[in-house]
Amino acid sequence: MRPPDQIETERLILRKPSLEDAQALFDTYMQDTEVTRYVMWRPHTHIEQTLAFLRICLEHWDNGQRFPYVITLKGSDDPIGMVDIHFNGSTAGLGYVVGRPFWGNGYIPEAARAVVEWALGQPEIYRVNATCDVENAASARVMEK
Repeated sequence: MRPPDQIETERLILRKPSLEDAQALFDTYMQDTEVTRYVMWRPHTHIEQTLAFLRICLEHWDNGQRFPYVITLKGSDDPIGMVDIHFNGSTAGLGYVVGRPFWGNGYIPEAARAVVEWALGQPEIYRVNATCDVENAASARVMEK
């Protein structure tokens, strides 16, 4: 199963990442210790780490393992965060992150809702899961929405 390369919402465009996104992602959140506090990787200290991350994201798209989208505001091509979906049988898993300047604007619930709605519209998917650190109250609120 392969989701579309781009999903559009009222305020956002979710699209397949490109290597050209590296600098914006690095600047927006990849090196921010507060944003990366609850993710599975350490903050990036060099742009090369972000480029390597994006190469892995593109490999995942190519081999159908998982599908990380960059999140952009309509009218801008600069990423503000990412949302990721992957499949395991009839279940989809969801992950997300957004840069600190964009916290509190409802962008992640909007992006997550769009990806979840697409996934649940597929006949082979009946459940979408997401988990977060017990101390990550903001992420838990996203899941509640």
